[in-house]
Amino acid sequence: MTVPLRSPTGRAVVLTTVLGSSLAMLDATVVNIALPRIGEDLGASVADLQWVVSGYTLTLASLILLAGALGDRLGRRRVFVWGTVWFTVASAACALAPNIELLIAARIVQGVGAALLTPGSLALLSATIDDDDRGAAIGLWSGLGGVASAAGPFLGGWLVEVASWRAVFWLNVPLAAAVVWVAVRHVPDSRDPHAHGRLDVPGTALGIVALAALTYGLIAGHAIPVGIGIVAFGLFVVTERRSSNPLVPPSLFRSRVFTAANLVTLAVYAALGGVFFLLVLQLQIVAGYSPIASGVATLPITVLMLVLSSRAGRWAQHHGARLPMTVGPLVGAVGLLLMLRIGPDASYVADVLPAVVVFGLGLSALVAPLTGAVLGSVSTDRAGIASGVNNAVARTAQLLAVAALPGLAGITDYSDIDGFNAGFHIAMLICAGLMLAGAAIAALLVPSAKPTVEHADSIECQPHCDVSAPALVPEFDSPHDDR
Repeated sequence: MTVPLRSPTGRAVVLTTVLGSSLAMLDATVVNIALPRIGEDLGASVADLQWVVSGYTLTLASLILLAGALGDRLGRRRVFVWGTVWFTVASAACALAPNIELLIAARIVQGVGAALLTPGSLALLSATIDDDDRGAAIGLWSGLGGVASAAGPFLGGWLVEVASWRAVFWLNVPLAAAVVWVAVRHVPDSRDPHAHGRLDVPGTALGIVALAALTYGLIAGHAIPVGIGIVAFGLFVVTERRSSNPLVPPSLFRSRVFTAANLVTLAVYAALGGVFFLLVLQLQIVAGYSPIASGVATLPITVLMLVLSSRAGRWAQHHGARLPMTVGPLVGAVGLLLMLRIGPDASYVADVLPAVVVFGLGLSALVAPLTGAVLGSVSTDRAGIASGVNNAVARTAQLLAVAALPGLAGITDYSDIDGFNAGFHIAMLICAGLMLAGAAIAALLVPSAKPTVEHADSIECQPHCDVSAPALVPEFDSPHDDR
């Protein structure tokens, strides 16, 4: 049973889903900004800080598809509430962590909660709001989420400066309490009546092993875990091909557009993961910015995406996604090259602002057309799983980039300002190369014609709510269930 957007229940659903998605979004924002202070307070190494970010994304990326399927079967509100409570308990554990090891462990547990609550946000909205109001509800959800994202850098930096890094985790507790109270009292539960078959537990287990081994191997610089991860990934592919109810249906990749869009996602989001992990560190450690200044420094990217992404999506709907998916990463690569100017005593107006503006223009051109290409490459009844798979690809790319990039760039000690600065410049060149690879894939494999199945009008872009972005890496979501 669905309800109008203007009804009390409709408003409660929007409030619940906005607050729920904002939990994970704000957490990603403020944690990245707090990383230097965490390192100083707990005596953490660069590898430790990588784990603070990657531990959360590891469980989130590994479990998000399984969590979406679990919500379809057990009840979307129920799993959403479970995830919110789990996320909050883990957040309190993060705030109380006496050392870096327990903080990393709590972040890994926190990612499980984020995986449970994240798919339920738009799924609840889609299942509860009337068809006639659904587009407006999604737009409202996206807009309010964008406001939360824009406030995140300022709020996070302010909390770190006036209180401590622990305050960024305590912030989740009152927000989560409000989410659970409204959800339990005012949001109806729903299930997918067509969900059937067993959950793909073997595929999920192999996915966790593959990502965990690769992450550990890349951060530690050990070849054996990387090899184990590659073997586990191969077994995951074999398992998915043989499963009667696969977590990642291989049939999706029979579409050239879907395959191309996910390859672009893999390259581009790897670049974004590295950029947003290292940029706030560079601004604070090398350029001497305060936490609040480093958070606000990247705000133009969010603003540009909120203003321009829907326009890019509409253009791609009528003219095809290849041009914006090619031009967007090219412009983004130029922005990353401009970031080479960010160094000791960097001027915001002369050095930082031009880079983030150009980078934001590139992302604004890319993200909505990329999302539309993913959804347009499959039939409407498969849009939810297509979006979910693409979401998981984006998070996996970010996870592996944060794990691998500091080592590739030679960043081993953030107390060595000159060494960190040199490594940051190498990392930006690598990330620019990844953006160029994404542009090349789009130019060669994405057709110029508009997609057969059009969803661009219902796609709005919001900043990513996970690990590697302070608030600005866009998230792939559709108005369908992520399962």
